Amino acid sequence: QVQLVESGGGLVQAGNSLRLTCAASGRTVSDYDMAWFRQAPGKERDFVARINWSNGGTYYADSVNGRFTISRDNAKNTVYLQMNSLKPEDTAVYYCAVARRTYTASIDYAAPASFGSWGQGTQVTVSS
Repeated sequence: QVQLVESGGGLVQAGNSLRLTCAASGRTVSDYDMAWFRQAPGKERDFVARINWSNGGTYYADSVNGRFTISRDNAKNTVYLQMNSLKPEDTAVYYCAVARRTYTASIDYAAPASFGSWGQGTQVTVSS
C-alpha cells in the first residue's frame, strides 16, 4: 500500500505562485501514472494534471494549461505541481493520486475512479 502526503498549499494573492509537493512512501510508484486533482466546496473532484511515470509525458486540464506544470523526481518518489499566475477560481483542496494499474491506453485518467491511492489534500486559497 502506498501512502501519499501533500504539502505546499497556502493563501496567496491572485497572480502569485505556489509549488505543491506529493511524497509517496510504502512502495515505489515508478511504474504508475500520478496525477493532481482538486475539489472546491460543493463541487466534484476535478482533474488538474497527470504525469506518465515511465516517459514523463504530461497532460493538463484546459483550465490550467500554460499556468501549471507537473513534474516528478523518481529517485525521491515525489511529484510536484508548480502553479503560476494563480486565479481565485484555482481555490480548492488539491489532492495527489496514484493510478490503480500500470499505464493502459484505454483508461480514462481524468476520472478519479482510475486512481486508487490518495493523499489527504492540501488547501490552496487564492485571494483577488
